[in-house]
Amino acid sequence: MVRPYTLLEKTPVAPARHGRFNRVVYSAAHVVANPLAARDPWADCALDWDATIAYRLHLWNLGLGVAEAMDTAQRGMGLDWLNSLQLIKESIDAARGIEGALLASGCGTDHLRPDAIHMLDDVIAAYESQMSAIEAAGGRLILMASRALARVARGPDDYARVYDRLLAAAREPVILHWLGDMFDPALAGYWGSSDIDTAMNVALDVIQRHASRVDGIKISLLDKQREIEMRRRLPANVRMYTGDDFNYAELIAGDSQGYSHALLGIFDSIAPAAAAALAALARGDEPQFHRILAPTVPLSRHIFAAPTRFYKTGIVFMAYLNGFQDHFAMIGGQQSARSITHLAEIFRLADEAALLIDPEQACRRMQHVLSLNGIG
Repeated sequence: MVRPYTLLEKTPVAPARHGRFNRVVYSAAHVVANPLAARDPWADCALDWDATIAYRLHLWNLGLGVAEAMDTAQRGMGLDWLNSLQLIKESIDAARGIEGALLASGCGTDHLRPDAIHMLDDVIAAYESQMSAIEAAGGRLILMASRALARVARGPDDYARVYDRLLAAAREPVILHWLGDMFDPALAGYWGSSDIDTAMNVALDVIQRHASRVDGIKISLLDKQREIEMRRRLPANVRMYTGDDFNYAELIAGDSQGYSHALLGIFDSIAPAAAAALAALARGDEPQFHRILAPTVPLSRHIFAAPTRFYKTGIVFMAYLNGFQDHFAMIGGQQSARSITHLAEIFRLADEAALLIDPEQACRRMQHVLSLNGIG
């Protein structure tokens, strides 16, 4: 049902620039498509490099780290490996000009053709190829969950063999990446089992064997109790990076037995609020941390609603509303992955969370998108 909406006229969340945080925080950053490129938008990847890097500068200036070339950037869902590597190199170059800029980059196997995957050695070689390219550029690694590995592995021992080999070869401690099948159905049964307890034990065994080579693990299972359970079982030097876009506030705040750091897609859309909240937490003002982040949670849960893998559309729509790009187009044509009613609800929830940087501009852009869909 279509009904009028009036802006609440809330004061936009004030960004805390270069805030000091007591959590290690990465925002998985989106990419800006180039809609004017003379390419097939469904088949070819064309980026607006200036706008894409400018958004990373925005995140760094707020004190947030950048997790580069991850699924938020449509990695494996429009963004191919060659463009991913260029993106990683561009970000590494840009980070050199920002004091304290935190950057880690996704390393996977997505350049493999499905018909080229026959055995574990193919997967290992693919990972090692990307590892070498990223490390040669001066980058730090996030070992992304691999569709190829999920396809050929026959059980937990195969996962252990692959990760043992990769961790032994990495130059610096890496971040591991466990993405649930709600984010990518091709990753069902990761770590060799559809049973979460069994899968978690496999991952923890790998981490225990290589604790000095693991910076942390990001898990995105949208199950806060599982994350807390795993967090409490990690070696003391290994961080838990929450990837839970439903329950991030309470997981980052933590409890008497510990807390999570963060590597989140939603921080792309709520960056000013995230920075302000984290600065408050670092000052010891946990109530203020929750006051700032609590209104952002309904927006995040809506953006990441099932089918969760289409959350990137909401992330890019927020960037469009807030003026970080001049269009609402995505590589792979994924701007069409969510309905107009879904997008309208993003606008409403963003307004309620005081996340519209320029409400008048956002209103004009929302009206434009509505009119293109025959509304108004």
